[in-house]
This record gives sequence, structure tokens and C-alpha cells, in this order.
Amino acid sequence: MLKIDPTQIATKDLHQYILGAVAPRPIAFASTISADGIPNLAPYSFFNAFSSNPPILIFSSNRRVANNTTKDTLKNVEDTGEVVINVVSHHIVRQMAVASIEYGAEVNEFEKAGFTPLPSEMVKPFRVAESPVHMECKVDKILPLGEKGGAGNLIICNIVLMHIAESVLNDKGRIDPHKIDLMGRMGRFYYVRASGAAIEEIEQVVTTIGIGFDGLPPGIRHSKILTGNNLGQLAGLAALPSAGDSIALAATDERAQHIVGKPGAREALHAYSKEALDRNELELGARLAVLAETL
Repeated sequence: MLKIDPTQIATKDLHQYILGAVAPRPIAFASTISADGIPNLAPYSFFNAFSSNPPILIFSSNRRVANNTTKDTLKNVEDTGEVVINVVSHHIVRQMAVASIEYGAEVNEFEKAGFTPLPSEMVKPFRVAESPVHMECKVDKILPLGEKGGAGNLIICNIVLMHIAESVLNDKGRIDPHKIDLMGRMGRFYYVRASGAAIEEIEQVVTTIGIGFDGLPPGIRHSKILTGNNLGQLAGLAALPSAGDSIALAATDERAQHIVGKPGAREALHAYSKEALDRNELELGARLAVLAETL
């Protein structure tokens, strides 16, 4: 593997390796206002949610690598202690990219990027009307991580009011990932669209103890057909089906019945199990894997 010692590589290159490896990252479209009343809008992908009680968001406004200067957002939150975090959906991502241009402090990025400013209710910075979620925040703390180019400044924000467009909610009142259609940042100029085929639902019960990889029979654990993800599905179960239930499958499942007793039956059952697990038919996949163990 390529080995990188952070002390032996240019910061600009280390920065890109980190961004390429730690991805995708959500995007904080941060709206602030200067002490003179000039709106500012800028995207940050060093961002995430860190607590729900209290509701805390943290994003980092890094010092520029090229000239070790800081950004307008940092100055504004230092002066005012307020920020609105807007989310970035696919339909505004190119406008967001325009707002990432390093305009002067006197420039209003809402105007440059064609966004509509909405008055906030509890803070002074405007919200982005075109974004489906706005989080009005008070800044709790700013934590500088260094004084050299590339050093982050963690801006720790407390959400005081959240606005969610009803158009992105499902019938249960929850945010639908396909409707909100969020964008994530990768390395360099790469982004990812978190909707459609990119969305994968992975259910894992965490309140019941799973058997784990070490609890799987060796024949299953060392299968040359079942993947690590397939084994993870089985390892997350509280228990595997019994041998009796699995053997009974051969009497009711035509394909399994056709496989049993033929040469290469174990591998064929593992292949059938894999197909079922890939379709998230967990019970069938588990019974087929155990059935193979009985041969």
C-alpha cells in the first residue's frame, strides 16, 4: 500500500488524499452576515452533525493552503456568532459551485449565484430559499486547529430552529432520501448524488446480539462464493436457521430440490444463497447456506 507520512508531503497533496479517502462528505452551505450587514454564502464539506441533544453541527473553515489566509465565513461568525446551514440538493449544486468562488468580502454571493435570500426567524443571516432544509444556528465555540495554511477552524453550532420543505417528506413525515436528493463531496471536483440507485437500505437490528462471523460454521465462513457483505448479513442474525428447517426447504423449493444430490451441490447452494442475500431475502439465503452445511 502507498504510505504517506503527513510530515513528509506537501499540504496541498495531503489535503487531496484526505478528501479522496474521507468521502462522501455532506455539504454545509453556510450563510452568514458581516458586521456591516453584507450577506455571505459559501459551501463547506468538512461538515457533519455531532449531537441531537443539544442539536450540534460542526463545520470547518480551513485556512487557505496557498496563502494562509482565512475566509469571510470565519470572520463573520467570529463577529456575529450566527450562521444558517442550508443543505445542497442536486437541483442547486451548480449554483452552489458559483458561490464557492472566492469573491471579495464586499460581494453578496446570493446575487452572484442566483439564490433567493429568505429572512431567518432567530438569527440575522438569510436562508437559501432554493434549499429544502435550513438550520438556523448560534455559534457555541470556534476551535482553531493551527496557524499554518490548511489548518481548520472548527465552528461548533447549536441549532435553534430548523426548516424542512414538506415536499421532501414521505407519508410518515420523515425525510425521503430520494426526494431531498442531496449531494455529497468527494475528492478534487468529484461529487456524488445521494438518490436513486445510489441509495441502499441496510437494516441491522442492534438491540439483539448477532452471532458474528466467528459464530458462522466454517463451511459458510470460508465460502468462495459468499462475499463479505453476504457473510455480514448472516453474522448479524441472532441465530441461524436450524438444520431441520433448512433440510425441509429442499422439499418445498424446486431449485434447491434440483441442486441437492448433484455434483457441486454445496457451491450451487452457496450461489443460490448469494442471489437471495443480494436481494435482501435474508431468511431464504440463511436457510440455503445452512442446507449446504448438511450435505
